[in-house]
Amino acid sequence: MSPANELISFLETQPDPQIVMGIDYRILAANGAYRRVYAGDRNVIGQFCYAVSHGYNRPCDECGESCPLAASRASGEPHRVLHLHHTPRGEEHVDVELMPIVGTSGKIEYFVERMLTVREASSFPAESGLVGKSPAFNRMLELIRRVAPSGTAALLLGESGTGKELVAQAIHQQSRREHGPFVVVECSGLTETLFESELFGYEKGAFTGASQRKIGLVESASGGTLFLDEIGDIPLGLQVKLLRLLETGTFRRVGGVETLRADFRLIAATHCDLKAMVEQGSFRRDLYYRLSVFPIHLPALRERRDDITLLADTLLTRLAPGRAYTLSEPARARLQAYDYPGNIRELRNIIERAILMADGDILLEEHLSPELRDNEAAGMPGMADIVPLETAELRYLQWALARHGGDRKSLAEQLNISERTLYRKLASR
Repeated sequence: MSPANELISFLETQPDPQIVMGIDYRILAANGAYRRVYAGDRNVIGQFCYAVSHGYNRPCDECGESCPLAASRASGEPHRVLHLHHTPRGEEHVDVELMPIVGTSGKIEYFVERMLTVREASSFPAESGLVGKSPAFNRMLELIRRVAPSGTAALLLGESGTGKELVAQAIHQQSRREHGPFVVVECSGLTETLFESELFGYEKGAFTGASQRKIGLVESASGGTLFLDEIGDIPLGLQVKLLRLLETGTFRRVGGVETLRADFRLIAATHCDLKAMVEQGSFRRDLYYRLSVFPIHLPALRERRDDITLLADTLLTRLAPGRAYTLSEPARARLQAYDYPGNIRELRNIIERAILMADGDILLEEHLSPELRDNEAAGMPGMADIVPLETAELRYLQWALARHGGDRKSLAEQLNISERTLYRKLASR
């Protein structure tokens, strides 16, 4: 049996979806798991991988995406990326791991690609979990997938309202501690006494009113994940106590003498610029480096503008289960053009208000919050920064569509392009 046939036979024994490709991107073989999960009724053998997975007519790296085959061919090393793949169920997030295979010639002759569907995120409206498919969302999701299986501390950075707790839960659910507790500590407003008693617990009689022993949040998180939300708000005097916990992995209850061992995976989050706080002396440098092993940037909603209407549809599903609410085209265009200083939390409030204002099942432009309807006077949003031309064009078209009340035909006429071209420009990104 030839090496290629041996490789193909080996694939059939593997439980995960896998394919073999040549260096020309053509699929040479697909195992049963791949055929069931990703091929559907398509015959993928002999087709280019980028055509099957994305519908492209040229490799991914020539279409603005990272290409694991090109990267692996150049480096000779395995490569891993997160992509949106076409599947029989529609577009899905897929974790792709590619392994180069060296032949008898001593050169790379084949590639084995292993694919795992990401269950923690959806590119469709979903009742729970993370939702999105924009490039900024996918970059964040790829980092989540990389850090989750490890025990490494993760630091979530981003503006208020970007969904830090939801991301922390996704990391916990993908970790080896997924069956353990997920414990949230709201760091804002904790006094020194409250910080210690909440985090470490206390013994009976430790202070007035301590009528019985109380288990702290650190102890409650044993075997699971401890999520410290808004860690930048912890006063400087309390930071040393947190650092001691993280460095030694031990603590004592308030009023206790027994040293207890902590057993949790740490995730911290903040909207603050911790680096700037370190330089200003308001955040300990040693604690910062202990926390920032693996920082993850959570994009603001204006950075993932392509996800706005997807998130709006998701919120309609979650806020009004069993009710088939839809957004009118003018309302969608207006939502798309707004900058959302409050991010997803603000979008949720806007959708919830619109549901209450609507008498029927269609949410109209007049049902949206006044700040969205008045946004026209503020000019074109999101253009204070230098951005790629295609991004600027998309933002302009979204803003202009809102100005035209969602009327694509009218806007196309004013732009002197066909309605089909306008639709393609709005939908292709």
